[in-house]
Amino acid sequence: MSQETKQFSKQFIRRLKIILICLLILAVLGIGMRLIQYWRLRYNTEQAAVLSVATVLAAKSAAFVEIILPGNVQAWHESTIYARTNGYVLKWLVDIGAYVKTGDLLAQIATPEVNAQLRQAEADLKTAEANNNLAQTTAKRWIILWKTDSVSKQETDEKISDAKAKAAIEVATRANRDRLKDLVSFERVVAPFDGVITSRLTDIGRLINAGSGTVPLFRMAQTNPLRVYVRVPEYYSSNVKPGITTVLQFPQHPGKSYPAVLLDTAKAIDVVTRTLLVQFQVANPNNDLFAGSYTEVHLKLPAQNSVLLPVNTLIFRAEGMQVATIDGDHQVVIKSIMIGRDYGDVVEVVNGVKPNEAVILNPPDSLLNGQEVRIISTKPMSKEEIKKA
Repeated sequence: MSQETKQFSKQFIRRLKIILICLLILAVLGIGMRLIQYWRLRYNTEQAAVLSVATVLAAKSAAFVEIILPGNVQAWHESTIYARTNGYVLKWLVDIGAYVKTGDLLAQIATPEVNAQLRQAEADLKTAEANNNLAQTTAKRWIILWKTDSVSKQETDEKISDAKAKAAIEVATRANRDRLKDLVSFERVVAPFDGVITSRLTDIGRLINAGSGTVPLFRMAQTNPLRVYVRVPEYYSSNVKPGITTVLQFPQHPGKSYPAVLLDTAKAIDVVTRTLLVQFQVANPNNDLFAGSYTEVHLKLPAQNSVLLPVNTLIFRAEGMQVATIDGDHQVVIKSIMIGRDYGDVVEVVNGVKPNEAVILNPPDSLLNGQEVRIISTKPMSKEEIKKA
């Protein structure tokens, strides 16, 4: 083989090696690109399978919470005044809205029959006194005569027994006279306490009978101070203690507030309404407030160790109310919670969540405990949301 042929063969082999190397490089690059695309597709698929969530940080509730409850205003004392004797109304001296003092004359009742009975009772009493005096004197004389054997023991005992009977008759007659005197004194209908006349149900000439089963004469109420009754939900009952104060607001007095102090509680929960009946006292020196009014009771009570969350964090399931939190490994932790107060867009959570704990917003129904998620945003609750509570 000539020298030229050998030289050509070497060059051909060298070029063939270069071509093979290039083909190998191209094959490696192709396979590498495919592998990169495969792993990229796999990563994107895995990332797409991970749920993306937004979270909110649970806000700690305020140290005190103000609750507004409906209250019922009642008079300190309220009384329906009936006639205590039979007769007819001679005159009345007060009408509705009149302020009276204890003992003030409200009405005068004419009782001619009772007056006649009183005069008869006084005459009967005089007769009984005379008969009793004679019987007592006779008994004493017969005792002296019996000691001298001038009369028998039997006759003496009869005189003594008659004296005792006459004494009892005098006592009974005097009691009847006193009863009729009391009935006559009831001709004057007087105020039992300081207050205002809220109703007059009688008029001059009306025939009346004694007793509570008849039509009353007046109704009156003591309006300074006033009692305010309010039913506090069972959840807050442990924080209602003697000495706490509250503020009352009335729709007929816009812009005004009236302080009230707690008197006492019923110390028992109503099993029907699950509330605690509470009694407050409010001063009413100018008689601005009326008994029977409706009022809003603004109670500021110590808050429970609770947090605030938006309502779109809640999960409603058969297990009860729940929320979904996220642990350090970005895995879902579903927790059962207890709701305190519902403020509309915000709820109070008294158990199950800690302050500044991340809670998932708008959790899907398919969310599972331990599921991995990707956090796209974390934000604290806004001031507007916290103010609503």
